[in-house]
Amino acid sequence: MTIDRTLAIIERIEARRRARRGFLRTGAGAAVVAGGLSLLAACGGDDDDDVPTPTPTPGAALDADILNFALQLEYLEAQFYSYAAFGNGLSAGLLTGTGTQGPVAAAGTATGPRAVTFTDPVIAQYAREIAYDEIAHVTFLRTALGSAAAAMPAINISGDAGGPFTAAARRAGVVPATGGFDPYANENNFLLGAYIFEDVGVTAYAGGAALLTSKTYLEAAAGILAAEAYHAGLIRTVLYRRGLDTADFITAAQAVSDARDTLDGEGERDEGIGTAALGNIVPADANALAFARTPQQVLNIVYLDSGAVSSGGFFPSGLNGTFRTSGAN
Repeated sequence: MTIDRTLAIIERIEARRRARRGFLRTGAGAAVVAGGLSLLAACGGDDDDDVPTPTPTPGAALDADILNFALQLEYLEAQFYSYAAFGNGLSAGLLTGTGTQGPVAAAGTATGPRAVTFTDPVIAQYAREIAYDEIAHVTFLRTALGSAAAAMPAINISGDAGGPFTAAARRAGVVPATGGFDPYANENNFLLGAYIFEDVGVTAYAGGAALLTSKTYLEAAAGILAAEAYHAGLIRTVLYRRGLDTADFITAAQAVSDARDTLDGEGERDEGIGTAALGNIVPADANALAFARTPQQVLNIVYLDSGAVSSGGFFPSGLNGTFRTSGAN
């Protein structure tokens, strides 16, 4: 299949997705919002004064905490992909909520988050599709949480020498101790930057889903987990294909995987993308099951710190909500 034909198919798929989202925003929008806002309630939103206001159960409160934790990870991914694909971040209306709203560090500067100059049109389309998905995840979770949705905290996704991407790359040995790593400099760096996030997102949803008490929330989390797994598999596949031509990609992916293992304190669970002789697109155990991380272990990675801390790395001021402190490893 030619690249032109592949792109045409992808664009048609995205057109259908945009049309469906447009329908949800207009004709069915009111129903979606009403349904989403009622998810935290124990009964439907009836205006009858004789119907008492339900008291949230401990399980419902925990579910909201877990979804808010997921929302803030989605803020991080959505901002990264949106800047990389389109050159701009999330709209102001998607950033408000409970807690302290923060900025995206270095936005609008030469080394801040910005559009990647893609040379491969298929990878450019992948970036756009993932960006659309991550923005949709933010919108969905905010709608489900309603007034309980957490604001976007301060996020650092800059490509400068003092930013978290450079810190992560140095920790992994992808660049020298004094070297820099800018994920927006070219599409190869973008792929490695995306690889840092994607596998973590999958394990975060796998871990968080086990804590949910609401069947409705669990189904939603499973749906987002599936989307994140598709994204992760796509990034791993592209990296592996490039690694067959230039082994540096396979080496770098393994180094990032090893660094994540040193941060989450759970030994050798994280997996690279394989070797030139044997690919490893799906990181799974002997039963072909993906592993999970606790919220604390996820925070160890995004804070880039293996101790018990409440801020750092990609979240310089920490998160809003209950889950703020990483686990001491």
